Amino acid sequence: MNINFNLQKYLKGDMYIWAIFALLSLFSVLAVYSSSGAMAYKFAGGNTEYYLFKQIFFIFLGAGVTYLSYKIHYFHYSRLAPIMLILAIILLIITLAIGPEYNDARRWINIPWINQRFQTSDFAKVALIMYVARSLAIRQDFIKDFKSAFLPIIVPVIVVSALIMPADLSTGLLLFVTSVLMMFIGRVSMKYVVMLVFSGVILLGILFLLGSVFPEAFRIETWMSRIQDFISGSEGHDQVIQSKIAIANGSWVGLGPGHSLQKNFLPYAYADFIYAIICEEYGVFGGLLIIGVYLTLLFRCIKIVTQCPKAFGAILAMGLCLNIVIQAFANIAVSVQLVPVTGLTLPLVSMGGTSLLFTSMSIGVILSVSRYVEQATQQRLALEKLEEKENESDN
Repeated sequence: MNINFNLQKYLKGDMYIWAIFALLSLFSVLAVYSSSGAMAYKFAGGNTEYYLFKQIFFIFLGAGVTYLSYKIHYFHYSRLAPIMLILAIILLIITLAIGPEYNDARRWINIPWINQRFQTSDFAKVALIMYVARSLAIRQDFIKDFKSAFLPIIVPVIVVSALIMPADLSTGLLLFVTSVLMMFIGRVSMKYVVMLVFSGVILLGILFLLGSVFPEAFRIETWMSRIQDFISGSEGHDQVIQSKIAIANGSWVGLGPGHSLQKNFLPYAYADFIYAIICEEYGVFGGLLIIGVYLTLLFRCIKIVTQCPKAFGAILAMGLCLNIVIQAFANIAVSVQLVPVTGLTLPLVSMGGTSLLFTSMSIGVILSVSRYVEQATQQRLALEKLEEKENESDN
């Protein structure tokens, strides 16, 4: 009782979402420790605890980011959104121009002195979602107008997505889809939403055309090989084959924590294919639990949206939630070969630095909205109770 009281005192908002953050963090520690052993022997001198402690450090740091984001009233994010968007565009341009190249892609900026990489697209996702939510909220009275409402929103969406896509096509597409869904939720005219989708198709075609002309600047060969491998049913580097073997090994109840066999053969077992390792060690039940957790996050955010009295809070919470959930199911779909290999990580579970921190920030912002909704609901109920007492006294 005392523990529950203390939690309710310091952690307001949706307790289910707090529990989701804690549960995914626990899965992250267990899965990363198990799946990073081979990498530890290769890059950390055989110190198998190196990546475990590193992940625990980022999880605690992420928890701090979540709490700080939760304590800030979500209205302040509306004011910060334009500044964050401009900064995100600048960082994306710098990344494409002079960012270090890893795996034939420029996605990071090296942070001096601390020997860490910063993935600018993670920051850009949060910045763009906040800006789109802000733009939709302040234009609700004339949301159907093309020039005054739709055009100021579509331009940043296309610019940011276009800057992300050359180095990270899947992340750019994910952000574009999230923006389209936010516009649908924000009551933008369907003809404009269809126009945006059509613009995205044109943008994608332009990128493929530029990639064929300048292959050194775009990853056209990687994109095409992944699509062709998926269509033909044979994935390069045995990634999906090893993933399927891992899932099959797990059967219903799994091999047990730390007993994965395929972690030594599956590329990026600690990141892109961590879901397969979870299924191998915890079985179908563990895999279904992960899916259930992300679905619960979606349903809880839908509840927040239906109860939020302010358009900005509702659209912001839903946009951030959709970005997390869609990425999660895209990652899971890759592991079971429902879609081509994307390179997307499993949010809050895969090993990561900036990705984990900005996902934690997204959770914190959603909790900030839920805290406001909770306070507004309590005030409304108190007012209704007061009115009932006044009516009783009058009678």
